[in-house]
Amino acid sequence: MKAAEFDYARAASVEEVCRLLDSANGDGKIIAGGQTLVPLMVMRLTRPSLLIDVNHIETLKGIMIDSDAVVIRACTRQYDALNDVALAKALPLLAKGLAMVGHPQTRNRGTVGGSLANSDPAAEICLLARVLDAEITAVSSQGSRVIADKNFALGAMTTALSSEECLTEVRFPIWQIAGRIGTAFDEMSIRRSDFALVSAACQVALDQSGVCRRAVVGIGGAEPSPLRVDAMEQRLVGTKLEATDLAAAADLLRDAIDPITDNHASADYRRRVARELSLRVMTVARDEALAARN
Repeated sequence: MKAAEFDYARAASVEEVCRLLDSANGDGKIIAGGQTLVPLMVMRLTRPSLLIDVNHIETLKGIMIDSDAVVIRACTRQYDALNDVALAKALPLLAKGLAMVGHPQTRNRGTVGGSLANSDPAAEICLLARVLDAEITAVSSQGSRVIADKNFALGAMTTALSSEECLTEVRFPIWQIAGRIGTAFDEMSIRRSDFALVSAACQVALDQSGVCRRAVVGIGGAEPSPLRVDAMEQRLVGTKLEATDLAAAADLLRDAIDPITDNHASADYRRRVARELSLRVMTVARDEALAARN
């Protein structure tokens, strides 16, 4: 198939993007890497009347890191974020998840902001944003606003962005907590680089006696949006993350998750895999935190 007819505009600034979106009357789409949008257009699952190219806007590119957060501008290529040494040091979980996004060819073109804006349930960056409490900045001709990730993803391919808004950057806070931090990211896919049937991410902070002071656990690919599992996190805090603690936390997924069934996997399969992956990432994150004392 071929995409339906559309007009094309190359924007030189965010302000121009906003003007073009307004002129499209809700029927404009922004293209950066095009790794999701182009296939959808080819299959005519989306038919924008106007395609707005933002690849030449320098203010939408780059990574800023300070003691509080990592800020990634929307048009930053996934490859560049993955290979940023300072980013990997500041937020190792983000680097681990980025390494599982597609394959080198897609990471060379795909952008961090584009992945969030498309909100694919299986997208690793969407899960990372959920687990790391990311904040997304959106700009329109009416001004800008910051959207907490927990309020951003509304469902599969659906976000809180309005049709007149352009996603400009995402802010990933860095934990301000004393202690040793461990992280892990893993997923199950039919083939390496395929969309994840289920993915899991975990970050824990242990004090000097090995007691968990903070924990986050997330599951992607199983539901229409990434899931933070509050019950699991609460079960881990205050424990030494013994095997029995991790198993008990993983068991809580039975009631916390409502998996989808599609052509690739059943809900029951996703539920079982989610439990095993969550147990795996919790174990790896714990061991990494314990090893940090050396």
